[in-house]
Amino acid sequence: MEALDSLLPWGTVSALGIALGSQIVTQAIYARAARNPARLSGYAVARQVLDGSGLYDIEVVQVPGHLNDYYDVRRRVLQLSPDIYHGRYLAATGIAAHEAGHAIQAAGRWKRWLAIREAAVPAASFGSGAGILLAIAGLVMQFPPFLSLGMLLFTSTVLLQLVNLPLELHASASAGRMLVQLHLVRDDQLQRVRRVMFAAAWTYVGATLQSILMLIQYAAAACHRRDSDT
Repeated sequence: MEALDSLLPWGTVSALGIALGSQIVTQAIYARAARNPARLSGYAVARQVLDGSGLYDIEVVQVPGHLNDYYDVRRRVLQLSPDIYHGRYLAATGIAAHEAGHAIQAAGRWKRWLAIREAAVPAASFGSGAGILLAIAGLVMQFPPFLSLGMLLFTSTVLLQLVNLPLELHASASAGRMLVQLHLVRDDQLQRVRRVMFAAAWTYVGATLQSILMLIQYAAAACHRRDSDT
């Protein structure tokens, strides 16, 4: 048990390190691609990818904020932040194309998975915050019901991320194929754009690994507490 106690803090450090590392790598790739000019704005790229996929009825709109780009499945609206909407650089091209990739998914065989993700987001968002607080409270107060409930709530976050991960990777792949098919980027630009798209997708890999590590940590703590009480 002493070995388990010494390993639990390292689980937290590892989880935080994975999350921070993935964010740093993503931001570095984005910053590098933001220095490379592109022929079209993010809006124009998204519009052409959508039109090239026969999705003429999907609106592309500008929303306030920074890097909060999102495809709204229910409203069938592709939302781009000002930097991406107006940006004429490769980072904007990659992000706009990636979000258009989600619209392509919604029009095809991935529609059901996107619906599951949309339905699970509120529960997972609540479970992420409340689950951690309850789990910590259960450990500090030595109250197993709080710990168990916290783990159950936090599990919803892990499940959402496991569903979301293949969606993100597939959206980037679909968007990349459309960029090539429509000749929206030059051959020498394509690799950088693809890096931006997959960097955005791989952020979810880091988040998923972080959540799984934390869930394992809480489960180990629960087992340790149960063994201590017997």
